[in-house]
Amino acid sequence: MSLSYVPAPAPARSIRAEWFSNPRADILAGIVVALALIPEAISFSIIAGVDPKVGLYASFSIAIIIAFAGGRRAMISAATGAMALVMVPLVRDHGVQYLFAATILAGLIQLAFGLLGVAKLMRFIPRSVMTGFVNALAILIFTAQLDHFVGGGMIVYAMVAVGIAIIYLLPKVTTVVPSPLVAIVVVGGAAAIFKLVVPTVGDMGELPSALPSLALPDVPFAWQTLTIIGPVALTLAIIGLLESLMTAQLMDDITDENSDGDRESRGQGIANVATGFLGGMAGCAMIGQSMINLRSGGRTRLSTLTAGIGLLILILVAGSVVSAIPMAALVAVMIVVAISTFQWNSIKLSTLKRSPRSETAVMVVTVAVVVVTHNLALGVLAGVILSAIFFARRVAHVVEVTDIVDTDEVAGSDAGTRVYSVTGELFFASTNELVHSFNYYEETPYVIIDLSQAHIWDSSAVAVLDTVVAKFARHGTHAEIIGLNEASSAIHERLSGHLESGH
Repeated sequence: MSLSYVPAPAPARSIRAEWFSNPRADILAGIVVALALIPEAISFSIIAGVDPKVGLYASFSIAIIIAFAGGRRAMISAATGAMALVMVPLVRDHGVQYLFAATILAGLIQLAFGLLGVAKLMRFIPRSVMTGFVNALAILIFTAQLDHFVGGGMIVYAMVAVGIAIIYLLPKVTTVVPSPLVAIVVVGGAAAIFKLVVPTVGDMGELPSALPSLALPDVPFAWQTLTIIGPVALTLAIIGLLESLMTAQLMDDITDENSDGDRESRGQGIANVATGFLGGMAGCAMIGQSMINLRSGGRTRLSTLTAGIGLLILILVAGSVVSAIPMAALVAVMIVVAISTFQWNSIKLSTLKRSPRSETAVMVVTVAVVVVTHNLALGVLAGVILSAIFFARRVAHVVEVTDIVDTDEVAGSDAGTRVYSVTGELFFASTNELVHSFNYYEETPYVIIDLSQAHIWDSSAVAVLDTVVAKFARHGTHAEIIGLNEASSAIHERLSGHLESGH
């Protein structure tokens, strides 16, 4: 009897690819991320004006939930600085319970965004904005480390340098263990053996000693509460979704994979709703930690789950050990992440010479706004708006009107007929000068405006065409529009004669 190979069912193959195709590297990478999450979560809690446990509860809760519900494997989500900045006025004016309520509402909004397919709007973010986003984030990651080691003395500088050297050089010898994890162990071990007095993770804040419990936010269930938390929740939902989707896109580019934006939006929503009930702050994808995960070998959802569970174990079981880890070790990891995240090719002189000036300007503006405001969403918004302006200006000048002298070129034209051929996309920005492109004073009884090489996009174009026809009529010339495609004809027939042109 011969035996033949029977492949595993598709669901089994999918589960293996999503979870267990890279277990050893994923678990080790998750441990590295868990260690790096602790000071970050504490820092973001301080920024938001809440107890450190709020950020830590949020980080392990979101990481564990997003491992199952997220749309991108190996992406790390937790409490973030951009979200923390939005929370400051709410916590200051109304207290932490309103923050929990806003977190739940933000999650519900993100869940609705996911069901409505809002993630598809990501395709409208230009590459230059994406480059600016990544470079700005690298700068923010680097500058955020300065407070932890600048002015710390030669010992701290040496520890950071040793950590960076290990991260860069160890992979040349072996990749069995992630070099960031080795750097943390070596630097931490040296500090313990030689009893070095340096800033540690414990100096950032006290670690919690118990699990959080589910509870409703202690806020009035009233319309006034909604007016207080609503604007903050909407801002949190948009910023969180934007950062998560852009981080997923960056990781897709690095790993040559495709993420599910709508699933990610729903996953972020579910995670934030649950986190709000657990007494945590809203979070989203963390590009810095996600880059650490990728650099350490994490590739599947197991790495994200390990980071969440590892964080929980570290703060509850090994809190005293984690508190003793020198900040210099984690600073070294984050500096390397910042250096590897920055797209150095984008600022090479050869690249800048080849790239259109408008795209370079968009990238610079995106970086500048993010660095000044420390708000990634504002930087992306500024970049998208500037890109739209540049695009509108370019398109506005691609409409051409050609005066065809040989009237036999257009079917149906007679002797004495002037034919104008319009080429390009007709919309509000491109039609401003169109009305001045015709000769209304020529003694011609009949004019044909041929739009077979053009497309009408909006009411502004229809209004301008009505104006052109009316101007010819005032000078005794009958103008006829021909060559409309189906879509252009539909909008023209629906709107023509019903608009005020303003010319």
